[in-house]
Amino acid sequence: MSAMFSPTDETPDVPRWYCLRTQPKHEHIAAAQLRRSLGIEVFCPRVRIQKNTRTGLKWFVEALFPNYLFARFPLRENHARVRYSPGVSGILQFGERFASVPDEAIGELTSFIGADEVKTVELQLAEGDEVEIVSGPLQGQQGVVTRLHSASERVRILLEFLGQTREVEVSLVSIFRQARVPAT
Repeated sequence: MSAMFSPTDETPDVPRWYCLRTQPKHEHIAAAQLRRSLGIEVFCPRVRIQKNTRTGLKWFVEALFPNYLFARFPLRENHARVRYSPGVSGILQFGERFASVPDEAIGELTSFIGADEVKTVELQLAEGDEVEIVSGPLQGQQGVVTRLHSASERVRILLEFLGQTREVEVSLVSIFRQARVPAT
């Protein structure tokens, strides 16, 4: 066995799933390079998420595991080619042992995420959420969501305006909700 592999790597010639560390925001680039140039099986799960920004709702696609992806290959044969592939910064290891991922774990992730490797997650706004109006004549006002009209993509908000409490209806894309902070 080569000095590169520890005695705990029982079968470096058998293809296994390994967790690869990537350069920041380069998961999809590294995955494409491994597939195209090396013909290696890759699983790079991502989420398509709708975020409420100050300019309205926008869709973003982000890595489910930022800076990581999974690749299946025989370690001895492909270690150097994978390690030095564009976008890859290393193969995850604990001490001298390379961390392999069980086939079952990748299978469960694949069935949850889907074959196209992208899971869509929609913005969840609830009654009682504190929001800020980010466009229109009431821009800058803050209030509390009192009712959602999902079919028309509108929302009712209770806000204080000119010394009085008023309920107004605005477009969903004209509000911004800060992320919920979990209680500690």
